[in-house]
Amino acid sequence: MEAFSERLSEVLARRDREGLYRYRLTLESAQGPLIQLAGRQYLNFCSNDYLGLAAHPKVIEALRRAAVEYGVGSGASHLVCGHSTPHHQLEEALAEFTGRPRALLFSSGYMANTGILTSLLQRGDYVFEDRLNHASLLDGGLHSGARFQRYRHNDVAALAAKLKTARGPKLVVVDGVFSMDGDTAPLAELAALCSAQQAWLMVDDAHGFGVMGERGAGSTEAAGLDADSVPVLMATLGKALGTAGAFVAGSELLIEGLIQQARNYIYTTALPPAVAAASLAALQLLREESWRRHYLKDLIVRFRSGAQQLSLPLMESASAIQPLLVGDAGRAMNLSEQLRDRGLLISAIRPPTVPAGTSRLRITLSAAHSEEQIDRLLEHLGACWPGA
Repeated sequence: MEAFSERLSEVLARRDREGLYRYRLTLESAQGPLIQLAGRQYLNFCSNDYLGLAAHPKVIEALRRAAVEYGVGSGASHLVCGHSTPHHQLEEALAEFTGRPRALLFSSGYMANTGILTSLLQRGDYVFEDRLNHASLLDGGLHSGARFQRYRHNDVAALAAKLKTARGPKLVVVDGVFSMDGDTAPLAELAALCSAQQAWLMVDDAHGFGVMGERGAGSTEAAGLDADSVPVLMATLGKALGTAGAFVAGSELLIEGLIQQARNYIYTTALPPAVAAASLAALQLLREESWRRHYLKDLIVRFRSGAQQLSLPLMESASAIQPLLVGDAGRAMNLSEQLRDRGLLISAIRPPTVPAGTSRLRITLSAAHSEEQIDRLLEHLGACWPGA
């Protein structure tokens, strides 16, 4: 049948016309502040390797040793014979670090979020999500069969009005740090509201875990919230820890319920044991080297101060995600290409990832960057920005 070919062709042509076509980059080096593409070195400001651990020698060595001992593939799902000692050790360490009784590993953040939501929720339940939540949270809520409602971004009053009219089990789902805007959810207010309305709160802390909080335990720690306030805590391992995979931390009841019901956990091959071992080493570095978080905060202040002097329209963010609002998708792509010509790699984020008219450069900072590299970024942004 030609229907599928015609449909796909039209989708691709439309994306190209609207300046929304996406292309992959093929790196020829490890992740870091300097990367190589097509034989050229670039200063990298679009990676989520916030603490600079993705190529840390201790993390690499932990992966190498575990690969020698446990092999490369896990061979099966966790519930068959794919659950190895490094998986178990990592789950125990993550539970202790986040102050929860237990933790459960997933192969990706997307699988964790959709698996959690489709396991917890049933028809007749209510799920409330911030409009700017990650796609995996939105998809999980929509696919759960529950009554799905979105509320205005970070608008606790709007959420309160919706919660008051709901009759039945209620789950509020939110990003701790929003991936495209870089701002933080009002978690303390959300937790108080959920407690008053007898709702559960789930926080996706993919971009806060490892970076925020006094110990680096994330946005919930920074907000002073414990396991009772946030019954469902999810975070990924591929950002601040620099490895791969994700986890959910919570009560014994929650974790056992997910092990028995979450199809995304039951019916997929477990992460390679060596990746779990590497994640455990990265978690230890997170504990021991608090200077990485403090230094990253200093870089964020330095960058925002310089951007203000250049009158660059940064969005409000105290996180490592520093979006530069451009507006038009074509202009965002053009600016990204100009910077790439100058040796800087910064992604242009366009619809449908962000709302129409809010295309931006998503600038991400890392503890692996130097102050000189931040200054170079500012220099080139100032030179390329319209009207410079």
